[in-house]
Amino acid sequence: MIDGERLWRRISELAEIGHQDSGGVTRLSLTDEERTAKDMVAEYMQEAGLAVHEDAAGNLFGRREGRDPDASAVLVGSHVDSVYEGGNFDGPLGVLAGIEVVQTMEEAGIETEHPIEVVAFTDEEGARFSFGMIGSRALAGRLFPEELKHEDESGISIAGAMRDYGLDPGRIGEASRPEGSVAAYVELHIEQGRVLENEGLPVGVVTGIAAPVWRKFVFTGETGHAGTTPMELRRDALSAAAEVMVVIEAEASKTGTTVGTVGQLSLEPGGINIIPGRVECSLDLRDIDEGTRDLVEERILERAREACEKRTVGFETEVLQRMAPASCSEKVRRAAESACEMLGIRPYSLASGAAHDGMQLVGLCEMGMIFVRSKNGVSHSPDEWSSNEDCTAGANVLYHTVLALASESSA
Repeated sequence: MIDGERLWRRISELAEIGHQDSGGVTRLSLTDEERTAKDMVAEYMQEAGLAVHEDAAGNLFGRREGRDPDASAVLVGSHVDSVYEGGNFDGPLGVLAGIEVVQTMEEAGIETEHPIEVVAFTDEEGARFSFGMIGSRALAGRLFPEELKHEDESGISIAGAMRDYGLDPGRIGEASRPEGSVAAYVELHIEQGRVLENEGLPVGVVTGIAAPVWRKFVFTGETGHAGTTPMELRRDALSAAAEVMVVIEAEASKTGTTVGTVGQLSLEPGGINIIPGRVECSLDLRDIDEGTRDLVEERILERAREACEKRTVGFETEVLQRMAPASCSEKVRRAAESACEMLGIRPYSLASGAAHDGMQLVGLCEMGMIFVRSKNGVSHSPDEWSSNEDCTAGANVLYHTVLALASESSA
């Protein structure tokens, strides 16, 4: 069984990097904070006896060889970057639990047929560039040069940030893993929802991952004096944007499964006594069913154009990223369910409403996830919390899952 106290101590130590006065954590990708976090993780990997290296995308790996060094690797991990003012568990739990799994095997002298690699992916969250899963896309051969043009709020592109970080964006293709080199990817992650809490269970087995489409909306009206411009003569960009936000809420609510969120909003000129002439906002739209999500998206765009035409406000939109939902493999699910039964935990299946790095790897290898109970379902917040006991239970399920997958014959 894994050392739960060691895992908890490492979670707490990593949480100090990027810690904010609010109690939350901000570790954006390709920043000094992420670099410091990865350096700490690299030290943990070395303590576990792993061979450590980084690839051309900045993904950090710790490798433990198997009896057959030429066999495909079992990959386990997550990410250490965060959203703004995020929590301590989203991402780090999966990386640190992966290290704990292989360190426990090392200390017990357990050999596996397949090599095991622990990975800390670069930029899962997408908080800095509004374009996420950079590292896992690169590993899967699904990151393309034109996508490195995405910029942060300061106008720094992904390519520019990579160069500042010591990486060469021109070599991003070298991070791609060849077909047959990875047998499976398993990720332990907090649920970020209330299903397990409602079921009274510490751990669950994920069936599939919902996928987001991220869009930017731009509304262009006409600035004017707030006191001298009659209401009927206004071309208020913010009023148009507000109407579209209500549309997003209404259309997403109709399906019972779709969720739509406006998480970013900016307006110009920004004076208290000036009618806004330009507004930008984001849309994050998700559903476990891609067809349903896309139909909702079409309806939102249709109604948004109607609202802006009525108000004589210009409307433009662009896709920031679009992903397809991913099903978890039966093989990994069975291994995780068997691990739950072995540990006296009732196997329970649930879907992930949040996106994760694993969805980028479905064309490369078997993919699966294990969820740990989240208190009150809170995530992406300083109040994000999973107990020591639940993290330990999840890491033990991960241990037996990875052991089963890595012990299979490579013939």
